[in-house]
Amino acid sequence: MLGRRTLIAGSAALVAGAAVSARAQSGTACPNDRAGWIPSDELIREIPRLMRIAGVPGIAMAVVDGRRLAWSRSFGVKNILTGDPVDDETLFEAASMTKPVFAYVAMRLADEKRLDLDTPLVAYCRPAHLGDDPNLERITARHVLEHSTGLPNWASEPLVTRSAPGSRYSYSGEAFIWLQLVIETIMGMGLGSVMKAKLFDPAGMRHSSFGWDEAIAEAGVFGHSEPPEGEQALPAQPTRELGDRLLRVASKWRKPIASWTYEDSIAAMRETDPKTPPSTHDLLVNSAGGLLMTASDYARFMLLMMDRPARADWEIGEASRQAMLTPQIEVRGRDIARGLGWELEQSPGGPLFQHSGSNYGIFKTLGVGDARNGRAIIVFTNAANGNALAARIVREATGIDRLKSLI
Repeated sequence: MLGRRTLIAGSAALVAGAAVSARAQSGTACPNDRAGWIPSDELIREIPRLMRIAGVPGIAMAVVDGRRLAWSRSFGVKNILTGDPVDDETLFEAASMTKPVFAYVAMRLADEKRLDLDTPLVAYCRPAHLGDDPNLERITARHVLEHSTGLPNWASEPLVTRSAPGSRYSYSGEAFIWLQLVIETIMGMGLGSVMKAKLFDPAGMRHSSFGWDEAIAEAGVFGHSEPPEGEQALPAQPTRELGDRLLRVASKWRKPIASWTYEDSIAAMRETDPKTPPSTHDLLVNSAGGLLMTASDYARFMLLMMDRPARADWEIGEASRQAMLTPQIEVRGRDIARGLGWELEQSPGGPLFQHSGSNYGIFKTLGVGDARNGRAIIVFTNAANGNALAARIVREATGIDRLKSLI
């Protein structure tokens, strides 16, 4: 175990901070001082070496610059055992980077007066897995989106709070699943169908979906563990294994998994595995971490958060966009806070909005944006050390030492 920990620490140090970047040496630290966030030729040449050091077989990257999708690039392979290459249409698990995307659609429904951010969720839907706790009667959509519900991240017991709603930061996937149930109740359809109608189709996000089917299985990456194990065998692939199992039910029902409601998912999980109680964490159609997509599609989503003089009728209103990007609750000191859906950080060059993700420890993702200057960078990876590698790439590309990446 000690050897494994030493290997992890060594790989992370080499990737994240063993060498000082040329830009840091020259004193360039602010995004406003740079022409853009598109990686330099020098960094692009360096990425394959950094991937080898970290044991990350595959990466997809995209950059928003000048308030447009300006650049995208893929490196490596989907599966180290087969050598299938990552390309522009390869799907990654966005993991917790799903949360801001879901939050955007929640804000659309708020703009449409279908969802009130400050009405208790129990007024819309009372899930059967709630515990006996009077605080549950007070939790609102706003609490969910800013992560102040007091609920645990994930739970195997009836849900109860650990702190009063709105009192402090408490990251919770369970809270997002509850809000997912509320939105499905309001809209009368499954989350995947809501997201497609309200965001994916109008934003041109053609390679974004919840659920699972044969095409997703073919286009999707496999997750990899730490080297050297990750170079010799694949770890368990929970999303893929559950998806393949549930496809039998989808075929029998003649209903694609992407259109399933929460109740459909629970029923299918019970049917395929009667001995194992269904877990909210493992839902394929999952507002907290179930999005499958390309890095370029995530860039198309981040474009919607940028300062712009005009917006399409289907986009959220300016007040809602500002609410997503305005600190709602403090996380760690004055420089790290939560907006609605996003984590917010004050960098040397101004405010950043960002989110990272980790599914099952083998899919690591990171997205960082600068709304004022119309810039964003997204890095999707398929390995355990992907978070360290993504942080290094973002630092080199942007010239910013993010406080979050150093803590």
